Amino acid sequence: MRLFCLPHAGGTSTAFREWADWLPGAIELCIVEIPGHGYRLNEALIHRLQPLAHQVAQDIQPYLDKPFAIFGHSMGNLLGFELSHYLQNSYQRTPIHLFLSGRGAPHLPSREEPIHQLPEDQFIRKITEYNGTPKEVLQHKELMDLMLPILRTDFEVCETYQYSPKPPFNFPLTIFGGLSDQGASKPDLQEWNCYTNASFSLRMFPGDHFFIFSAQKQLLQAIVRDINDHFPISTV
Repeated sequence: MRLFCLPHAGGTSTAFREWADWLPGAIELCIVEIPGHGYRLNEALIHRLQPLAHQVAQDIQPYLDKPFAIFGHSMGNLLGFELSHYLQNSYQRTPIHLFLSGRGAPHLPSREEPIHQLPEDQFIRKITEYNGTPKEVLQHKELMDLMLPILRTDFEVCETYQYSPKPPFNFPLTIFGGLSDQGASKPDLQEWNCYTNASFSLRMFPGDHFFIFSAQKQLLQAIVRDINDHFPISTV
């Protein structure tokens, strides 16, 4: 089977590069690079979530010939949610398991003030608070000049997203959160339980919004365990 991974705002495929070392051979890691990021830097950025989900669906369509699961963190959380609905409605394909991380249920109002239109100094100060951008990048003017349009666009994608009611999924849904993540509380994460008719799990890990790095081994163990519960795989 395949595991498609969707990055956080400003993230690239490198965020998941170590995952292959921890996953069993039965799970093929498929990291999604979205337009305007990483090795697709020369492509136009996409400023709204629905067109982004449609583009990602087209990109991964040739790889839907095997059972697959989806993991998305933060911006990738919303993208994974909309992508799963789009694949179901337009391609008649659904994941065997959906893993969403670091963001409360989509019907809930955001706890954060919009930042994508802030002046540069205020915007940089805000993204620094998320603790997801390396200090080396924040202190490197040329790198920041490159990253700022990408970060602004990704935050715009999230901050302009408007949820519209959709029927619950019929496949398992697991939600992950960081115990110290102020922007995604456990009650807000628990609200995801109404989005599936199948099994639902909420798993919390030590760490802030980017617990996916600090608790990487435990997170991947949980993903493999949850997949194996509903779709038995070899763990060798």
